[in-house]
Amino acid sequence: MKKHNYSAGPCILPQEVFEKSAQAILNFDGIDLSLLEISHRSKEFVAVMEEARALVLELLGLEGKGYQALFLHGGASLEFLMVPYNLMAANGKAAYLDTGTWASGAIKEAKHFGETIIVASSKPENYNHIPKNYTIPADANYFHCTSNNTIFGTQMKSFPQTNIPVVCDMSSDIFSRSLDFSKFDLIYAGAQKNMGPAGTTLVVVKEEILGKTNRYIPSMLDYQQHIDKESMYNTPPVFPIYASLLTLQWLKKLGGIPAIEKINEAKANLLYTEIDRNPLFSGTAAKEDRSNMNATFVLNNESHTETFDKLWKAAGISGLTGHRSVGGYRASMYNALPLESVQVLVDVMKDLENKI
Repeated sequence: MKKHNYSAGPCILPQEVFEKSAQAILNFDGIDLSLLEISHRSKEFVAVMEEARALVLELLGLEGKGYQALFLHGGASLEFLMVPYNLMAANGKAAYLDTGTWASGAIKEAKHFGETIIVASSKPENYNHIPKNYTIPADANYFHCTSNNTIFGTQMKSFPQTNIPVVCDMSSDIFSRSLDFSKFDLIYAGAQKNMGPAGTTLVVVKEEILGKTNRYIPSMLDYQQHIDKESMYNTPPVFPIYASLLTLQWLKKLGGIPAIEKINEAKANLLYTEIDRNPLFSGTAAKEDRSNMNATFVLNNESHTETFDKLWKAAGISGLTGHRSVGGYRASMYNALPLESVQVLVDVMKDLENKI
C-alpha cells in the first residue's frame, strides 16, 4: 500500500532523492566508493558543497547580493545561540516576535547575551495566531521572527518593515513560497522539512552584518569562520548535504519556488476547504494565519476519534497525530507531499462524515 507521509519532520522527501542517495551510498559518482567513506576534502564532495551553496542562493534569488550560504551542524536550535553570538553587540539588545515553541527557544538563548525585547506574543492564546501591529525598537541590533510554526499551524503571511537587520527561522517553510528574500539579513533552517534529512542546517547570511558585536565568538560558532573556510571549517555532514543538493536540484527542475508555491497552495486550499465544510472538524489556527505547511485541526466530538484514526491508518496515512501542545491532528504538507495524498485525507474525512 502506498503511504501518505504527513510527518512534521523528519518528513517526506522526493522519491528520486531517496533513489539517488541510496545509489550514492553504494557507489558515489561512479568512483566505486561510498559517499559515506570518501573524504570531505575530495574533489567529488567539494563539488557537491559548492553546487549546493550556489543553488541555495540561485533558488532564493540572492546571487550577487552579498549573501553567503552555509551548511552547518547543530540544527536550528544551535542557531538560537549563534544568532545573538554573532549579531548582538556587547551590552546590546535584540527584538523577538514570540509565535511558538521554537521562537520561545530562541528568546531563551538570546536573554543570556543582552536585553531581549519581546515585541509581541501569542502565547496567552496558545499561539493560535500571529501577532500584528507591534513596534520594533529602532536601536535593537536585530529583529528575529519564525516564519512558520509547525506545532500550532500558523504562518507569517507578511513581514514587518524595519531598518535594523531581520533574522528569520524558516526551518519549516523555506523554499515553499515566493518571498523577497533580500529583505532578510540572515535566514536559517534545519534541513529536515523541505530540504533534506536531519543532520545539517542551512544558514544564509548577508556578510556585511557580521563583525560588529565587539565580543569574542568561539570559532565553531562564528559565521565568518565558516564563510572563510567555505562551509568546511570542520568535517561537514556529507550525506545530509548531498541529499539536500538532490532535493534542491529536484526543486529547480520542477520550476523553482514559484512552481512549488502553486502546488502548496492547491494542497492547503483542498484540505482547509474540507476542514471548514465538514461539521465534524474545526481548525485550531486563526484563518488569516493558517500555515500552508502544517494544517492543525480537531474533531468537534472526541467520541469519533477511534473511528477516524482507524480510517486514516487504513488508508495508508502516516504521521497525522497532532503535537501534544495542541492535540487533535496535524497534516504536514511539505514540498514533496503530492496533491493526491491530500485528496486521500480529504476523502477519509468525508467518509467519516458519511459513517456518523
